[in-house]
Amino acid sequence: MTFVKKLNGIFSTLLFGGLAVGISLAEIPAARAQMHVEIDDFPLSLSGNYLAGRFASSMRDADSAADFYARALVADPDNADIVERAFLLEVSAGNMERAVQLANRVLELGQNNRMALYVSGLNDLLSNRFTRSIGKFDKAARGQIGKLTSGLLSAWGYKGLGNLDAALKALAPLSKTQSFVIFKTFHSALIADALGATGKAEEFYKSAYRGTGSSLRITLAYGNFLERHGKQKKALEIYNNFLKRVPRHPLVSEARDRALTGRQPKPFARPAKYGAAEAMFGIASALSQDSSSDLALIYTQIALYLNPTSPSSWTLLGDIYEDMKKYGLALTSYDQVPATSSLRKNAEIRIAANLDRLKRTDDAVAKLKTIIAANPQDSDPLLVLGNMLRGHSKFKQAAEAYTQALKLLGPATKQQWSIYYFRGISYERSKNWPKAEADLEKALELQPDQPLVLNYLGYSWVEKKVNLERAMNMIRKAVKLRPTDGYIVDSLGWAHFRLGDFNQAVTSLERAVDLKPVDPVINDHLGDAYWRVGRKLEARFQWQHALDLKAEPENQVKIKLKLKNGLEDIPDTKEASQSVGNKT
Repeated sequence: MTFVKKLNGIFSTLLFGGLAVGISLAEIPAARAQMHVEIDDFPLSLSGNYLAGRFASSMRDADSAADFYARALVADPDNADIVERAFLLEVSAGNMERAVQLANRVLELGQNNRMALYVSGLNDLLSNRFTRSIGKFDKAARGQIGKLTSGLLSAWGYKGLGNLDAALKALAPLSKTQSFVIFKTFHSALIADALGATGKAEEFYKSAYRGTGSSLRITLAYGNFLERHGKQKKALEIYNNFLKRVPRHPLVSEARDRALTGRQPKPFARPAKYGAAEAMFGIASALSQDSSSDLALIYTQIALYLNPTSPSSWTLLGDIYEDMKKYGLALTSYDQVPATSSLRKNAEIRIAANLDRLKRTDDAVAKLKTIIAANPQDSDPLLVLGNMLRGHSKFKQAAEAYTQALKLLGPATKQQWSIYYFRGISYERSKNWPKAEADLEKALELQPDQPLVLNYLGYSWVEKKVNLERAMNMIRKAVKLRPTDGYIVDSLGWAHFRLGDFNQAVTSLERAVDLKPVDPVINDHLGDAYWRVGRKLEARFQWQHALDLKAEPENQVKIKLKLKNGLEDIPDTKEASQSVGNKT
């Protein structure tokens, strides 16, 4: 296992290799019930259940895997390997009561499993058996991620004992790894704050904030501390600094509004269990940003075990499931965000997005419209609706949603380039080129070096054979900015083709195919270019390949005609209709 020494995201990026374990639940309850029927109808032997469990785990179907392993355990309750695998599955599924039982069983069988030590130790911490929990955390301090986790959890165990010096001593070894220093400083601040050591807490908070003022959690905790000690002006300063970078963030906006009214906030993480939850959440967040979804899921489930109503943890759990393409589970996780939380509206929007991914688009659109009606001054749900409608080729309605959002946002800013870009695409696809051109030029005005806009507008001009010199320069610039983007390189090749420079078209389109070998549009384009330079056998191969790659139905008809008859000897204005370009 390795733990790369570079962290970003909430604190930094955390890289971890190893511990490959299947950790998703069945997405649809009815499907799970059906699976139980199937399993009950076809009982397996010990080895059969074990192998079936391993297969289900490898397929990331933790629910079914847990069923198989549970059956295997009935036949062989002392099999350490089965117990350990079953334990990890229960943790990843969030079945923590069962996970605690299995963690203790893992340890009884002599398995020095790090995660079992954490879960068993945290169960002790929840029961105020702090000394016992610290002993288990210390035993788990192996490897870089183990040392980080154990150091943080042991420190919160000492906080439970009321021993600040011991807590700070437990955190001290984290200074040996540069990327862990921010964890050490932040949790030193939280523990000193929780134990009433105000002077030390303030120094630690200041140091943590200086180290990474862009961190959401540090901003919230430090601001919380300042508010509770009558320093609302300073708290407002750090909240406003964050909001300059991330406008309208719901948690920071809520904290700023509270500071303006002078209302006293609750302490950020006073009980030991909430501090331990913050530690697990922080590591899980960093892991998730490095696409270490398997381990991030386990840490998030443990964070929720310690603090089951945390809006941030439920949101993170939903995000992880989205990354794993478990959209039903993501939807369920977002739905657990409390209605009183400022993150609830975001959760509702994410629920709509996942309904769409589950092919429940009508339900998704209806939910977004309900959110919009309840929040008439909020542009976010309108933007999500616009993106959703555009994704389903409902371009006219998408443009209307973007227009409403832009009205709410007021004067154009650099950050709004993408809205004009997406609305421009929607206008272009709904055959309103004057408005499309205006929006694309506005997007380029806001972000002159945005390769997506350079490519789309330049390509569109080439298709219309207007502004040709500027158009080609824009596409070349887009390619220079994103030389490994197969779609943009394809646009350059197709632009050369449309202008009759077939040899140059072949050069660029061959490169585009190298970058995106399984894209049917690019293969189709290369086939056309080959035909024009006399490489007709290769042209037919590329066209057939485009068909094999499941080209869009309307393009399949055109490709089949080309396979039968080739291209017309003399290019004419109908050429553009033979293939669809990659403008997006």
